[in-house]
Amino acid sequence: MKDTLDKEQTRAALLELFETLLSRYGALNWWPADTPFEVCVGAILTQNTNWLNVEKAIVNLKREGLLSAEALREIDEGRLAELIRPSGFFNVKSARLKGFVGWLFERYGSLDAMFQGDWIGLREELSAVRGIGPETCDSILLYAGGKPSFVVDAYTRRLFSRLGLMREEDDYHRVRALFMDHLPAEVPLFNEYHALIVEQCKRHCRKKPLCDGCPLTRFCTFLAAGRP
Repeated sequence: MKDTLDKEQTRAALLELFETLLSRYGALNWWPADTPFEVCVGAILTQNTNWLNVEKAIVNLKREGLLSAEALREIDEGRLAELIRPSGFFNVKSARLKGFVGWLFERYGSLDAMFQGDWIGLREELSAVRGIGPETCDSILLYAGGKPSFVVDAYTRRLFSRLGLMREEDDYHRVRALFMDHLPAEVPLFNEYHALIVEQCKRHCRKKPLCDGCPLTRFCTFLAAGRP
């Protein structure tokens, strides 16, 4: 399908898919957080785990009054690891949180200052911070910083490969380019689109698809090929 579409057709197809998902699920208002810094913490904690586990770790940090860059800079790394234990890989993630906060203070001094400049240059810098991969980086930029940087995850690859717009083995940057190159660079659109993709994959486009009632049946090349 992708090979047969020009840029305008691809743009129209992506927007039609978005409107179809929005019509089914409504606005999902993702990311659930009280502050931009909480988004950053959540983006790091959600690596290799599900959101329910992250929420438990966030509750622990809130209870201890630790959801600020200043507080995480001061806390002992081992103590932090214990508090975020529900998120899994807690020793690694504790080190990553401390590393992110240390870089933040050394390079910018505050989260507000970090987001004030050119976000494309910031993306390169942030991606170079140890433990901040491209998905985590784009989540921080989009949901904490309000920057038009599309977030890609395993759900995105699965869904759009089944819709014939990419291959599931395409790398992060190739998949992200599909959205960055064909959609208007609008934060609310990117925000809602990613949330809708996650919702669609949780309900229907699972590893073993649940095709009954799926709102995207008429677009699905996977189903058309008889491979549900």
